[in-house]
Formats: sequence, C-alpha cells, structure tokens
Amino acid sequence: MENMKRVVIVDGANQILGRMASHVAKMALEGYEVHIINAEKVVLSGKPEMVVNAYQLLLDVKTHKNPYRTKIKRPRTPVALVKDAIKGMLPKHNTRGREAFKRVKAYIGTPELKVKGEVIRFLDADARRLSGKYITVGEVAKRMGWKGEA
Repeated sequence: MENMKRVVIVDGANQILGRMASHVAKMALEGYEVHIINAEKVVLSGKPEMVVNAYQLLLDVKTHKNPYRTKIKRPRTPVALVKDAIKGMLPKHNTRGREAFKRVKAYIGTPELKVKGEVIRFLDADARRLSGKYITVGEVAKRMGWKGEA
C-alpha cells in the first residue's frame, strides 16, 4: 500500500481565527498536511482598536538582562500570527504536537501549490455570523509594523 499524503487546503478568507485554528490543529493532529491560503484575510473578532492594542502590548516588554536579545518575540506577519494561534492549540511539549505543527503551512494570497487537495471552508468559523465589529489579520499586522501587501 503506497504512503499517500492526506492534504487539505483551507481558504482563510473571512474565517474567524480562533475557530479556524482549532479545526486546523485537530486536522494536523490527525495526520493531515494543512495549507492555509489567504492568511491575511483571516478575521479577528472585537473592536479593531482593542484587538490591535492587545497585540501591541507585548511589543515593548523587555527584561533587565540584555533586553535586545531576550525580549519577547512577537509575530508581526499575517502568516506568523495565524500559525501562532494554531501553535497555541497544539500539545507543543511532546513529539506528536511538534510533528503536527510541522504539517501546517500558511500563505499570503493564493499561491500555486505543488500539492493538490480539496479547498475547504469551515461553516462555524464564517465571519458572517459575527454581529459586531472585526478586523483582519492583515490590518493588525500592518499596524504592528509589517511592510507587506495586504
């Protein structure tokens, strides 16, 4: 029996970050290779200014011992923000969780992928179900200093 990779491509446009990340983490733990496209269009719920302020809180945290080398490393790109949310939902202190995280890839936009798989969206993570305000991960990254295209 040949060893086929199970590949899933997730379209992140208008998907709520936390709900999408929990689905992706479960799929990665089950052995799927997960590719997330449109990472900059993933949505964070809440008032935009409050969400940005929450992400910027740890940017200036320093330590007494060489603050430039040992300060908290905060992700600033949309890909890093999405992968950081997924990493928080995986058991990272054992081999199973680390291997699952290696199977998760995220991309800005829709690149030509060498792997083929079905493109899926999670219905319970759709941003249309939000009644209040929200902001995209790309906008948060821009306000944190990311210089890419959103």
